[in-house]
Amino acid sequence: MAKKAYKLFSWDFCLSLILITIGAVISATALELILIPNSMIDGGMNGVSIILNTLFGGSLGMIIFIVNLPFLILGYRQLGKKFVFKAGYGMILFSISLEVFSGYTPFIEDTLLATVYGGILLGVGCGIIIKEGGCLDGTEIVAILINRKKSLSVGQVVFCFNIVIYGIAIFVLGAERALYSLLTYFVSYKVIDMVSDGFNSAKAAFIITDDGSEIAKEILKRLGRTVTVLSGEGIISHGDKRVLYTVITRFEVSILKDILEETGDSSFVTVFDVSEIIGNHIKKSPYVKKQLENRQVS
Repeated sequence: MAKKAYKLFSWDFCLSLILITIGAVISATALELILIPNSMIDGGMNGVSIILNTLFGGSLGMIIFIVNLPFLILGYRQLGKKFVFKAGYGMILFSISLEVFSGYTPFIEDTLLATVYGGILLGVGCGIIIKEGGCLDGTEIVAILINRKKSLSVGQVVFCFNIVIYGIAIFVLGAERALYSLLTYFVSYKVIDMVSDGFNSAKAAFIITDDGSEIAKEILKRLGRTVTVLSGEGIISHGDKRVLYTVITRFEVSILKDILEETGDSSFVTVFDVSEIIGNHIKKSPYVKKQLENRQVS
């Protein structure tokens, strides 16, 4: 089946960029006007950037962009152009917004209020961006890549990174501020979970299509997920159908949409929550991946 011409700048994509813009500005507001003035940090590579800025000075926005740039390059070939474009756009706008807001008076000076409301605001901004298929932190890109090969969720990988970062923050900001920062992280994490509908929660996807071999191959290649192929029949069309079944995370739903759009396959897709997974639905070694890629979907 010939591929349909893929349009990057569709109306939906432009709307997604608008929402990412809003999310980046909200996140920068939370960080620059609430958290940083109260000597608190974000998690991930952005937290590393704040620590570096505290120790050596310089432009925080520029440091954040430079620190995250290698992770964008790392994710370019693995996660697709559209995802990396959204992530890069969000990071650039986030860095610029931090520089713009750096000269303004902080909104909140009370530490406890800053912890709660800074975390909420940061969670809302990041949640919007994640829901639209982007991210503000290179740690999330690494987490997705690790998640493709290991039985660790994106959230677990990010959490492990952040524990190390907040541990380092104890020596830079002091134990009290590091603990407040950790509390902010938990607040923002729960808000992100609500806004983005849980980017670590499992989702089951049923894809009804005429062929599906190309879709299955791309899902395996870019998401690292195996696909089960079932036979079906259309009631109206009276034609044979292929039903592809796969389990992904909330974070990967936007990448699945990109795959369907890029392949140009006229598919019908349903995605719903999965309460529990028994068994392993993620391949763990390059060998298994290679074997599955070489196997023809029949």
